[in-house]
Formats: sequence, structure tokens, C-alpha cells
Amino acid sequence: MVDDIFDNSRPFGRVEVRTGVGRRRRWTEEQKGRIVAESYRAGAVVSEVARRYEISPQHLFAWRKATRGGLLVLPNEEGLTFVPIVTPGYNSTAVGNPQESRLIRIEIAGAVVHAGPGVDLIFLTDVLRAVKAAA
Repeated sequence: MVDDIFDNSRPFGRVEVRTGVGRRRRWTEEQKGRIVAESYRAGAVVSEVARRYEISPQHLFAWRKATRGGLLVLPNEEGLTFVPIVTPGYNSTAVGNPQESRLIRIEIAGAVVHAGPGVDLIFLTDVLRAVKAAA
């Protein structure tokens, strides 16, 4: 009797062997944020990041969507911090031009940037990044 179930004349395709316990993993919010932040780095490929952490790319895309929706917070890797915004109180009088009182004054490393109402946010972001890089 000839057994032709196994054909050994052709090479096999990719074989992946997984070891360990086959159970669901629990990721902390911090771990998810770190993985998502890694997927957003310049030159990062989502499928490679997902493979590194043994999750599916679809899973990582769901975490990225949750981040955009504000449900997941990315870690503060660049050392960015919130700074207080000082505005005149209701009882104080604005000094100078009333139009100037509507300007936002941003001080970074000795440089001052004024932003008025309706400023293009992309342009303002580029300016602030340039000022930060020059400091």
C-alpha cells in the first residue's frame, strides 16, 4: 500500500512554533501606551511593532484608535509638561491695546511667541518645535 498523504518532494512554507502558555495576556494601560508610542515613532512599521510584542496588527490599530479617541494615554517620553497659563482676572484691566489682550504669549527658553485668535495650529506647532529645537 502506498501512502501519498505526505508529499516530501516540495519544501514546506513558513512554519511558526509558539511556546508558552496559550492564554490571554493582560496589558496595563502603561504598557499599551508605550507600545502605541513605539508604533508612532518615525520609521516604525506597525506590523513589526505588533510582531515584537506578539500581538496582531489589528489589535495594535485598535489601541491606536483608542489613543486618538482619548481612551488611552501615551507616555510622556519627551519630558513635556504642562505650564500654567496666566490670564488677567475679570476685575483687572488689560493694559495696552485691547487686541493685544487676546494674544497668547508663549515663552520657551527665553524666546517669546505671540499667537492670536484664529492662528493656524499646524503653523504654530511648527514654530514652537523650531524654537524648542533651537534652544
